[in-house]
Amino acid sequence: MNTAKGTVLVSGASIAGPAVAFWLRRRGFSVTVVEKAHELRGGGYPIDVRGTALEVARRMGILPRLREAHIETRSLTFLDAEGGEVASVHPQAVVGGVEGSDVEVRRGDLAEILYGATRDDVEYVFDDSVEALAEHENGVEVTFRGGARRGFDLVVGADGLHSRTRELVFGHERRFHRYLGYCFAGFTMPNEFGLSREGVLWNKPGRGAALYAVKGSDKVHGFLVAARPEPPYELFRDPEAQRDLVAETFAGDGWEIPAMIAAMREADDLFFDTVSQIHLPRWSQGRIGLVGDAAYAPSFLTGQGTSLALVGAYMLARSLAVHRDHTAAFAGYEGETRPFAELNQAQVGVGDAALFPVTAEALAHRTERLRGLGTSAPETGRPAHTALALPDSPF
Repeated sequence: MNTAKGTVLVSGASIAGPAVAFWLRRRGFSVTVVEKAHELRGGGYPIDVRGTALEVARRMGILPRLREAHIETRSLTFLDAEGGEVASVHPQAVVGGVEGSDVEVRRGDLAEILYGATRDDVEYVFDDSVEALAEHENGVEVTFRGGARRGFDLVVGADGLHSRTRELVFGHERRFHRYLGYCFAGFTMPNEFGLSREGVLWNKPGRGAALYAVKGSDKVHGFLVAARPEPPYELFRDPEAQRDLVAETFAGDGWEIPAMIAAMREADDLFFDTVSQIHLPRWSQGRIGLVGDAAYAPSFLTGQGTSLALVGAYMLARSLAVHRDHTAAFAGYEGETRPFAELNQAQVGVGDAALFPVTAEALAHRTERLRGLGTSAPETGRPAHTALALPDSPF
């Protein structure tokens, strides 16, 4: 493969996929992105871009648009089991961000920005996915779900926590899935609470709920999170069983929980999953590599999934640009990026999410710490967010 030109298939058109496609096209690769959804996925919960990822966005030329789309959440209010306020704090004090530097945008807005930056010179194939991969001496033959077969020099899996590409190359997800002890349901519901640019979080030991209002939207994002000793794998393909499990878990709880359960029952955008990480012994095999959540999902509890995806995409494309062959390129990408990914994954462990304490003792300790934070933003972010200094650009 000529390192200046070659064909690359990227599986996944959320964040990491279009980001790596952007940089690969800069270097002259011919890139195809395949996405199983019928179209670009809009909406979605708010996400953060911070630390090293901000420099990636600057180099892409999209940082001004991200700042225009910035949500600017102004407060997080924490409630007890009865709905009484226990603390109100600045959002950045909780997530470890930097006021005036980090950006928070709707996930769909970032996806649209990345798509807009690539759609003119990247081939996008929607409503299809990778069904099989057959590597040979000169490339990879890809069989698609729709029946087509095409050959590529390289394949990059950017298809998320439940990556099909990773499964085809490395085996079943359970081998690399580190369950952090929680399940969650996310959905949108009518904003009948008078909320604007703020989040409200309710807690009992082992259970939590959140309502998150973005600017002046007439809808809010609802989250229901519960600790469970084992992940309910059997429910992943059964939305009605997921709804039943969540409703049963929160049965009898007060505050706005009944209204949230009712809204979840009717929501057409329910997203149910485990709170988990992916830990792989290596991120590539032969001509097939992984990026973003497919390789090193940190979980939403770290707030770093999007930032890791953007940084990883840059580092992978850069390595493919500067090395003579794919073997050295994948090794260089992993060698430079893995410490950064693992440092951010280490920000949360099994059952110790600060936002959702499992025990009464942990909840009381969390409340005490929140009351000490106040309403001012921190002057500096967490060191893990900027632990990787981007190398000079070869693009």
